[in-house]
Amino acid sequence: MNDQAPCPCTRSCLGGIERTLPKHGQEDVDKMVNSLSSLETYNYNQYHPIGEIYQWMSQISEKYKDVVTQHFLGMTYEARPMYYLKISQPSSQPKKMIWMDCGIHAREWIAPAFCQWFVKEILQNYKDSSRISRLLRHLDLYVLPVLNIDGYVYTWTTDRLWRKSRSPHNNGTCFGTDLNRNFDASWCSIGASKNCQDLTFCGTGPVSEPETRAVSRFIESQKEHILCFLTMHSYGQLILTPYGYTGNKSSNYEELIKVGQKAANALKAKHGTNYRVGSSIDVLYASSGSSRDWARDIGIPFSYTFELRDNGTHGFLLPEDQIQPTCEETMEAVFSVLDDVHDNYWSSNSVGKVSSTPVALGLLLFLISLF
Repeated sequence: MNDQAPCPCTRSCLGGIERTLPKHGQEDVDKMVNSLSSLETYNYNQYHPIGEIYQWMSQISEKYKDVVTQHFLGMTYEARPMYYLKISQPSSQPKKMIWMDCGIHAREWIAPAFCQWFVKEILQNYKDSSRISRLLRHLDLYVLPVLNIDGYVYTWTTDRLWRKSRSPHNNGTCFGTDLNRNFDASWCSIGASKNCQDLTFCGTGPVSEPETRAVSRFIESQKEHILCFLTMHSYGQLILTPYGYTGNKSSNYEELIKVGQKAANALKAKHGTNYRVGSSIDVLYASSGSSRDWARDIGIPFSYTFELRDNGTHGFLLPEDQIQPTCEETMEAVFSVLDDVHDNYWSSNSVGKVSSTPVALGLLLFLISLF
């Protein structure tokens, strides 16, 4: 699951809607890859098709290979590979993990744009920024730029406002599952549909889709090490805490709200954008089967959904001239969350380390006095 893997050359990795490439299509694929922009000229103020994002991931992991590795997570229904980037600095200290995914809903293009911006900002500044280097001493960052790859491709080729994945249902009469209703968190109990025609179709069962299975397997295998789970969406300008499927609050609800509100304040300070903070059921709507709720249920202490710009003026069709300000302000919010998560864990653990020092010293002096 963590092994690095190249893009399978017989798979449709470059944005086509075919499940596999034609027998003689590889030369065309190579030409397409070679014609894409180099990393130095990659434009983070544009939306990019999946082929360019794949190449960007390869290039970024090559240029910053001392701190970045690209890993294979799983395959989508239409046989496209899912990759995540791991940003990690070597450390003699025990480290914890931060997870971030973007693009679970296909039409929310600003989310994958932010994931790329986030990676770019970390890598371009970690050597000079004391804030970033401090975080990376104790935290490894795991970033999945596009979770719903098949759906994302479909928004580029066929239907810009497509939301779901692309798996067929009901004998091929309808397509796609809402992947953010497919996780095993009170699956399909509220705010989701069992009608495959609906936008919130929850799938045929909990974690029935290959994309959610890939994410679930990996997160489950690492859950004891993950401090924070961030899933980026649009639109609505919200920072959402668990839960969506119940009015009951998580055990650390007050802390989640405090950290979230501090992040919203940091975001507003950048460009004046207002975000609301609260549990999904309180400030947005009821929903079941979300990855945010599932992550909290399996024990990850900090779990948030970010709904990025805007409030409906452009909605899912956020213009490219808003990518930079959206990403800049969201970086401030995410950094705020990571600072609090870092301090929450490492300060509480260092207290234990400090308090044990006098005990050890006293024991040592006692032993010396025996001689």
